[in-house]
Amino acid sequence: MPHRRLGTAGPSVSAIGLGCMSLSGVYGEADEAASIDLVRRSVERGITLLDSADMYGWGQNEEVLGRALTGLRDKVVLATKFGQTRNPAGPNGVNGTPAYVQQACEASLRRLGVEVIDLYYQHRVDPNVPIEDTVGAMKRLVEQGKVRFLGLSEASPDTIRRAHAVHPITAVQTEFSLLYRREADETRATTRALGIGFVAYSPLGRGFLTGAIQDLSQVDGRRAAHPRFQEENFAANRSLVARVEAIAREKGCTPAQLTLAWLLAQGDDVVAIPGTRYAARMEENLGAFRVALTPDDVARISAAVPAGAASGLRYPAGAMAAVYSLQGA
Repeated sequence: MPHRRLGTAGPSVSAIGLGCMSLSGVYGEADEAASIDLVRRSVERGITLLDSADMYGWGQNEEVLGRALTGLRDKVVLATKFGQTRNPAGPNGVNGTPAYVQQACEASLRRLGVEVIDLYYQHRVDPNVPIEDTVGAMKRLVEQGKVRFLGLSEASPDTIRRAHAVHPITAVQTEFSLLYRREADETRATTRALGIGFVAYSPLGRGFLTGAIQDLSQVDGRRAAHPRFQEENFAANRSLVARVEAIAREKGCTPAQLTLAWLLAQGDDVVAIPGTRYAARMEENLGAFRVALTPDDVARISAAVPAGAASGLRYPAGAMAAVYSLQGA
């Protein structure tokens, strides 16, 4: 299993990790026993980076992950996130106050059944709290021995620089795939300059780039709310995926494997965390390591799906206000 270091001083992790959001019924009903089996099989296969969040199932995800890791804790780098708050009437809220940082961490530790979180992310930047205050509280968690490394998710370059000045940021998460990569590329210019690792979530375009979604009738669950899957955008995006499928056939691999191989070829600072509920998909994703891409191949794949070519925003309009461009007070 190829490994990469997160940042200049962070932990070494498998270059492909496991995003755990799907284990909370986001993309279809999830079975707890199957989820536990998937996590354990993933660790057996050499996956060492497991990524959760307190808002995935509003605590359920962390509880399941904690049970799955019984006897395996020392084999993984355990990452989770805080900061999103439940709002049944609309988009999630966000809380980055120092008191909430402490409260959220202690709750995650209890649910996970561990004494320390390896990598603790702020899931969304709070526009009403200076990032220095939030990261200052996260730094105190490190001093208390409750967290080893700090991360940010969907933070703008300016926010990343300000946060890193308070305490070293080990990793930054942003959506990064062939379909959506402009913001990730801009973020990586900052993370590379600061020696911060980059974790690509939704590297398969929320399943679009696997080739499994061929028509609108196959769009369900959380996907249906995402603009990329809506009727006015679907056909254009499906045509982009068809280009990936054609190249994958030439290379003798699946579209998912080609996409992940392309992503990892973007630089040694990149780690991908595709999510799935299925062991077969996890195994398929690991097959990306067997896909050999030349620089010409990488350029050809990039040209097949040009940056900015995807139709539709990355998130529904209400949620877009909380990603990337948010600077913090």
